[in-house]
Amino acid sequence: MKRNIVWLMAITSGAAAANMYYNQPLLAAIAQSLDASVQDTGLIPTLSQIGYALGNLLIVPLGDLLERRRLIVTMLTATALALGMAALSPNITWLIVASLLIGTTTIVPQITVPFAALLAPPQARGKVVGTVMSGLLIGILLARTVSGFVGAEFGWRAMYWIASGFMLVLAIALFCLLPKSQPAVIMSYQQLMHSMLKLLREPVLQKASLTGAMAFGSFSVFWSTLVFFLEQPPYNYGSDIAGLFGLIGVVGAAAAPMAGRLADKRSPRLAVVIGLIATAFSFLVFWLFGYQLWGLIVGVILLDLGVQVTTVSNQALIYSLPEEAHSRLNALFITFYFVGGALGSFLSTYGWNIWQWNGVCATGLLMLIVAFAGLFIIREQRQKT
Repeated sequence: MKRNIVWLMAITSGAAAANMYYNQPLLAAIAQSLDASVQDTGLIPTLSQIGYALGNLLIVPLGDLLERRRLIVTMLTATALALGMAALSPNITWLIVASLLIGTTTIVPQITVPFAALLAPPQARGKVVGTVMSGLLIGILLARTVSGFVGAEFGWRAMYWIASGFMLVLAIALFCLLPKSQPAVIMSYQQLMHSMLKLLREPVLQKASLTGAMAFGSFSVFWSTLVFFLEQPPYNYGSDIAGLFGLIGVVGAAAAPMAGRLADKRSPRLAVVIGLIATAFSFLVFWLFGYQLWGLIVGVILLDLGVQVTTVSNQALIYSLPEEAHSRLNALFITFYFVGGALGSFLSTYGWNIWQWNGVCATGLLMLIVAFAGLFIIREQRQKT
């Protein structure tokens, strides 16, 4: 597998994943531009994540049925159109609908990563997948920083236009450079969906999905309201400074291999508990010291670290299940993961409206309490069956 193709797939994964996060530092500017309330503006990240969950559930499994290059190029083109629709938004309703479409179509990373694993020789598979996953993570980390800067300098619509153009460039490059693939399975779409329903009965998947969804939900609670918090005293920051907080998430990149080693040497279940504790502690730091800059920085590091450890460890648990079901298991996990993210974004606006920053911190902690409860409740159910 040529190195330029590996890097192209890594860039594609990062750029596609970034489409989900560009909106977060721009929410205050969007609300002002479109004369929208905080609650209505909060539906932008909420619907993006609902769309991503739907795309993972309904479109990603097609990677096993269809020719992957064509599917990837088609979805990138659709994402470009959805981003263009967002840039042209005359009102908040239009932008909310466009955000749903962006989330639904920008699921290319979940197709690209297994395709990279398929194309790589066995002796280099881990390195290739790691490179593509690194691209995805860097895209997520830089999205808020880039959009914060672009929004401050050129306006929020410019960010959507830039992202749309980049998707079209990547679609053309991938069409020219990616090899064609053969369908992995021969079954109908209905049969594929039915097989995923059966997997939902697996307690390991249930526990991983619940804890992962609630952890990512708490993550979304924070990031969906941070820009509103920072624009008020004592900070009075704009979208560019809010976006810079995304760079602090680089610590999360270091957490992935650490979580993997902990899961291998000890137990993925122990690593999940440690990740949830770190995430909960981050919200305590936000609550007690959020009005001081050092408190926000420490909290962001703990939040990103905790969510990353929880996610990687949950995926390690899922991959302990039968290998032939890994793609569908991961699709289900990611679906619930982003349903949790959408729920967190939705609830965060209510927490903010009712109790401002205290409400945001309380909402994040409540979601983590649900995650801890799931660790024990689902285990008890498993023992009874």
